[in-house]
Amino acid sequence: MRRIEPDAWAGLTALLMCVAVGTPTLFSGAVTLTWAVLFAGLVTALTITALCEDNRLRVARAAYGAGVLLGWATVLTAPKAGWLSILLVFIAAMSAYVLPRWAGPVVIALNSGVIALTASRAGAPGAEVTLSALLYLLIQAATWLSTIAIIREQRMRRELAEAHVELRAASVVLAETTRAHERLRISRELHDLIGHQLTALTLELEVARHQEGPAAREHVERANRVARDLLGDVRQTVGQLRADAPDLRESLAAVVRDIPGLDIGVCVDDDVQAGEELTVTLIRVVQEIVTNTIRHAAATSLRIRIESEPDHTVRLTSVDDGRGSPEVRPGNGLRGLAERVGAIGGDVRLDGSDGFRVTARMPAR
Repeated sequence: MRRIEPDAWAGLTALLMCVAVGTPTLFSGAVTLTWAVLFAGLVTALTITALCEDNRLRVARAAYGAGVLLGWATVLTAPKAGWLSILLVFIAAMSAYVLPRWAGPVVIALNSGVIALTASRAGAPGAEVTLSALLYLLIQAATWLSTIAIIREQRMRRELAEAHVELRAASVVLAETTRAHERLRISRELHDLIGHQLTALTLELEVARHQEGPAAREHVERANRVARDLLGDVRQTVGQLRADAPDLRESLAAVVRDIPGLDIGVCVDDDVQAGEELTVTLIRVVQEIVTNTIRHAAATSLRIRIESEPDHTVRLTSVDDGRGSPEVRPGNGLRGLAERVGAIGGDVRLDGSDGFRVTARMPAR
């Protein structure tokens, strides 16, 4: 079951309030069929607006525009307006989700004009008409501004989560790069300081082995073997210092730790062997997957698994419980992910039919 976003919940809550406000009038016995059809159309238009996803903004705006017109008609044609003007307050608040900022005050002003016209047609005195219009104007403005503040806070939380992921990934990559440079420095020093000395010792012993003195020959040969073994051990240690990669499981755990609003699980099989280049690539791929999930998927859960395959490749699979997309159109982030994987000889497949799934295969190095 896909998750309904907070924006959709807010729209549905406003919709329920609209139904609650209009229901007494609907069952008052004084309404006409025309008014009932207008009210049903208003509820339908607002429902479509609330449930439309971000990639269907045009549909949401068209439905909202119809809802605005139907709201005016519903208030103006009601036998007794009563509390029906509150419908326009909810309509004004929903504009913050689907219209540009400049359009909200326009809707509020037009709604206030409709409210004033409704009060005037009901025979209210001029002062009461003005007061009613001004009161609803202030209520609409306060509701609209509150909605804008909520949307801004949601956006800032999302941006903060994205920045958190990027910062963690950058910190991990920087730490691994620093460690790699330190390993390289130590290996060079070992080779220069100890390796050269042991090589000289081996040469000296080789010369001494050819000198006279059978009694000393055995000890010289023994020392020669020790020196050669020691030289081999040093070279092996140097090679390991150059080749050892950071722990992949710990690095990825550091990247995805404490991401607000998203439960992330990362599983790395024990038989996965990743060198430094592959480790850095996997860190960046996971970073982009998490960022993309936060930004677009509206998901609560993300599962990532990295496993080794028989053909000497490493496969990364990620899937979230978000809304997905039947037609996947990669943005800059996903294109960058594919380019990064392709740079080391791998490939990426994207699937948005059920949640959003990323499958990447890379050669094990």
